[in-house]
Amino acid sequence: MTDTKQDISWIITNHDVKDVELASKLFSMKNAQTSRRFHKQIPGYKMSPLQGLPHLAAMFGVGGIWTKDESSRLELNSFKVLGGSFALYRYLQSKLGILGEDTPFAYLASDEVKEKVGHITFASATDGNHGRGIAWAAQKLGFKCVIYVHSETTSRRIDAIKSNGATVVVVDGNYDDAVRQVAIDAEKNGWTIISDTSWDNYTEIPTWIMQGYLTLLAEAQEQFSGQGIVKPTHVFVQAGVGALAASVVGFYHALFGQDAPTCIIVEPDKAPCLFESAKANDGKPHTVTGALDTIMAGLACGDPSPMAWDILKEDADAFVQVPDYIAAKGMRMYATPLKGDPFIISGESGAVTLGAFASIMQEERLSGLRKALHIDENSQILFINTEGNTDPVHFRQVIWEGANPVPKEYWINR
Repeated sequence: MTDTKQDISWIITNHDVKDVELASKLFSMKNAQTSRRFHKQIPGYKMSPLQGLPHLAAMFGVGGIWTKDESSRLELNSFKVLGGSFALYRYLQSKLGILGEDTPFAYLASDEVKEKVGHITFASATDGNHGRGIAWAAQKLGFKCVIYVHSETTSRRIDAIKSNGATVVVVDGNYDDAVRQVAIDAEKNGWTIISDTSWDNYTEIPTWIMQGYLTLLAEAQEQFSGQGIVKPTHVFVQAGVGALAASVVGFYHALFGQDAPTCIIVEPDKAPCLFESAKANDGKPHTVTGALDTIMAGLACGDPSPMAWDILKEDADAFVQVPDYIAAKGMRMYATPLKGDPFIISGESGAVTLGAFASIMQEERLSGLRKALHIDENSQILFINTEGNTDPVHFRQVIWEGANPVPKEYWINR
């Protein structure tokens, strides 16, 4: 295990043999296919693109760079709706006593279902995208929704949640404070919590959310197959509580076992709960405290999901924490591509992995990490653009005004 101490820090886990039993149980291709069958029923569903960036790959001397672009998923600008909608689907199936069957989306939205399950109010805490996805899914199915946000959530993100029919409650403090408060209020009011983070005696719904994310990975594998690629060699995935990261890492280890791609987890240096958990090296999830004041709003989480950590501690290959300018750099790289590469709209949390990769490939101070990850001319790198322009004002500040600039000593000189 290696821990460097600079503005970009990393830990290499050095697993000799990985334990893939839990990954194989939760994130199998069978589970991915179940999730995808459900999402295909949703009006407006279409496969999100897997964008190739061949000119950027040539610039950095790798075999391929691929971005699974979730920026227009179901017109919500984020992958989060995949997990939230699948969790609502599974929850309603459970209430109806038909869990495990394939149930039409239209039936779940019917008056017959509402007569059987009664009045349900779904509730969750969010930094923006998860809450918007829950609100959208609840509205489509005809149920009430209450979303808790922390006091630093921008008005644009709050308005986007309200536009999907939810009631929004603002809580003093950070995201983790909102999680704790919604749990208290949900118990008092009889609401059903749909959270992507787990805690004691609350694991089933977070599992369904993580399984819902498998749709995008099943799509990606189909798209790679069309390019004649069996699998990526490296996957860079961003993390907040770790739900998406665990889904990605779990899926590839369920599918390929010990031959899974190298999986790199990227977090903000102001909210590195998984990095700190790996650093502690005691097998337990560890909390980071403070304001969690990062531009990567979707990753501003201080408490790891214990369920996600159970996957990541066994199967992730590296944990990297980065400053905000890395995310801003990734946004600008996607928005101003090399000639011939596609233009991609990516928000702060969506672009951080590309920014991190670019720094790893171009900066001498990170050569140790580059070598440890065995990135070379044969590497096929996968990123997931988890969100598009979810905060238009900040997006323009980064792209137009140059907010969060890269320090001059780290500029590209070629």
